[in-house]
Amino acid sequence: MDAKDMGEDLEKVLVTESRINARLGEMAAEIDADYAGKDLLLVGVLKGAVMVMADLARALHHPCEMDWMAVSSYGAGTTSSGVVRILKDLEIDINDRNVLIVEDVIDSGLTLSWLVGNLKSRGPASVEICTMVRKPLAFDVELDVRYVGFDLPNEFIVGYGLDYAEKYRNLPLIGTLAPHVYRS
Repeated sequence: MDAKDMGEDLEKVLVTESRINARLGEMAAEIDADYAGKDLLLVGVLKGAVMVMADLARALHHPCEMDWMAVSSYGAGTTSSGVVRILKDLEIDINDRNVLIVEDVIDSGLTLSWLVGNLKSRGPASVEICTMVRKPLAFDVELDVRYVGFDLPNEFIVGYGLDYAEKYRNLPLIGTLAPHVYRS
């Protein structure tokens, strides 16, 4: 899928595929340097982080393990419900492990804040956060986000793992949907 496939459903492109790939390379280099000589466990937050985590892991020169969690606070809408549920938990014990949470987007930061607290209660050596997109509302929650791909405006975005009603995740760029898509 690309921008042409979206037709009039894509309002505008905010981050191109080439900018995403370049920034992933930069973040991978930072992560390689920060974790030199240390074990690293990437924890992807399903479903949105699939694209980010796969491409980030391939860009790393540092060996790493991967595991996945699925948490939900959205449903099918465009705003968080505020109630967090674990839909899929980790399979790997994170005690004394260096954990890097990989996210597609930090909207309000509430879900991620809850997740960080949950993981820290499991005794890891460290817990850090890597996200492709951070929005302005995320600054209202006390979260130390170590690696940020892009700070974007508080618009509803899709692509590169980000969805609307489970669609548009496979768009290789980040853009906004035309209002007629989600107001119908």
